Amino acid sequence: MSRFLEKTFKLSQHKTTVGTEVLAGLTTFMTMAYILAVNPGILSAAGMNFPAVFTATALSAMIATLVMGLYANMPFALAPGMGLNAFFAFTVVLGMGYTPQFALTAVFIEGIIFILLTALNIREAILNCIPLNLKKSISVGIGLFIAFIGLYNAGAGIVRQGEGIPLDIANITSGAPLVTVIGLLITGSLLVFKVRGALFLGIIATTAIGIPMGVTQLPESIFSTPPAPILFAFEWHNILTLDFLFILFTFLFVDMFDTVGTLIGVATKADMLDDQGRLPDAKKALFADAVGTTVGACLGTSTVTTYVESASGVAEGGRTGLSAVVTALFFFLALFFSPIFAIIPGAATAPVLILIGLFMLTPIKDIDFEDYTESIPSFLTFIIMPLTYSIANGIMWGVTSYIVLKTVAGRGREVPILTWFIAALFIIKIIFPVFIQN
Repeated sequence: MSRFLEKTFKLSQHKTTVGTEVLAGLTTFMTMAYILAVNPGILSAAGMNFPAVFTATALSAMIATLVMGLYANMPFALAPGMGLNAFFAFTVVLGMGYTPQFALTAVFIEGIIFILLTALNIREAILNCIPLNLKKSISVGIGLFIAFIGLYNAGAGIVRQGEGIPLDIANITSGAPLVTVIGLLITGSLLVFKVRGALFLGIIATTAIGIPMGVTQLPESIFSTPPAPILFAFEWHNILTLDFLFILFTFLFVDMFDTVGTLIGVATKADMLDDQGRLPDAKKALFADAVGTTVGACLGTSTVTTYVESASGVAEGGRTGLSAVVTALFFFLALFFSPIFAIIPGAATAPVLILIGLFMLTPIKDIDFEDYTESIPSFLTFIIMPLTYSIANGIMWGVTSYIVLKTVAGRGREVPILTWFIAALFIIKIIFPVFIQN
């Protein structure tokens, strides 16, 4: 078995071991398992069947992550993306009045387009045309973003909606906020003493502490029977409308740059980029993302994308596709043991997300802050991401300001042609919805 794993995943070449990869894959799953409950909850608000979406969520995550691990040999996990599922449910279905089948059709066509763009190397070219300093700032921005998720939206509730101010600090003397603080201290202490598997052990310990505090809810049973997903629920008769074009473009745009940003950010932390700041075999990783979206639509869920929580597995030492395969295996097991995985509260995974934010900040020391044509776009990239809750928005601001400042400085020739094209897409993205609304 060890020979097979070595040959398949090239473990020694990546300076890792089977044990490290298994621990990394499990840690990644633990930090993103919330999607198994959250995605069905969001899509059921649009009238979709909760149990069926649960199955679709687990299966699409498993399939896409398996492709990432076995085909791309990279430690990234995928699942239906947050933000895009909200756009699916609350904008397309509840806001615009279309059926879930109509929205699934847009997601399916998006996946097919992404497969074609990946085959033609267009998505890889877009990934590679982002300037090196911006790639470093994307890693920093994702770090701030994932820490904010941990503090605000992962069940911790330490940062909350304020009264009279946008955000405020919650009472941390009881409930989920207190459990998160305790978990943060435990996990931080394990890291200080360089304990192997500190992040995973932190999640387990915090989950256990949450039991007497009423935050961790124990299940009545450990087994579950997965319901059947709703297969191929498409609706074709409205696909030639302007509304459909708007919906399709939004799915394409957000998924494109969320995935590019996540791959760059997590790969930077894993030291997987080459001397030119490029991700080797990026085409294979992008193909996994495209397949995941296409298969997910067929199973009955919204756009599948690469998860920033993959950084937790990378922080535990995951460097190959074996960690992704382990994550995929746990998504499969979740179909039959969902009550077990459901007991892990957001307050237990939040400390890990907060600390991952710290780990992702290291590339900031390599950004050229003396050249303002580089440092201002870099700053805008990493500050916009958490403030707008969007990786794509951060990249949009960074690339656009990069081109403007380079042009103003008389250094427009330093900007690759494709980067200009990307900026044009950003402008279209801003203007296009205005035309739709008018």
